[in-house]
Amino acid sequence: MTDGPWLVVGLGNPGAKYAGNRHNVGQMVLDELARRHGATFGSGGGRLLSRPQAVVAEARLGVLPGGVPGPRVILAKPTTYMNTSGGPTSALAKYYDVPLERTVLVHDELDIPFADVRLKRGGGEGGHNGLRDTTRALGSKDYVRVRVGVGRPPGRMDAADFVLRDFAKVELKDVPWLVDSAADAVETLVTQGLEQAQLRFHTKA
Repeated sequence: MTDGPWLVVGLGNPGAKYAGNRHNVGQMVLDELARRHGATFGSGGGRLLSRPQAVVAEARLGVLPGGVPGPRVILAKPTTYMNTSGGPTSALAKYYDVPLERTVLVHDELDIPFADVRLKRGGGEGGHNGLRDTTRALGSKDYVRVRVGVGRPPGRMDAADFVLRDFAKVELKDVPWLVDSAADAVETLVTQGLEQAQLRFHTKA
């Protein structure tokens, strides 16, 4: 699990007006991972592309047996809009020479209940524009997804409108727990592998 770096990308939209949206929960998780490990985001993506399209931070996640520092991880938040997340993700993966099996996208997910976290490799995009663009840019669906449940829109509300709204007041007390749980899922994935992470987070206590 320690051969080469991992790339963990948190999906979202740039700017303060979107910061609290359900669609930005992936970037909230990246902020939590950076906080835990004392990492600071900077415009490292600017030297990789024709213009700055991501902010990045580097960290070692977790501790392996024997007290060995955990794997090196590149944390990245694209500064493009959600539907053009693929370009920065692909450029970062190429620059850091990260293979698909260690490329991870953290994103909001409508198809699992609010506050649940699931992980998978590959599969469809479920109408998620950030995933669709990333699949196109990487030329494969076989990257890893950490899926952060934001629930379904109520009534006949359009899904796009729902994800571009902030969490409801009744949900806000659970959002820190959700972000914390998703950050734990990333750390488990990186240090123990996908199967162990799935076993932990897909099994109800």
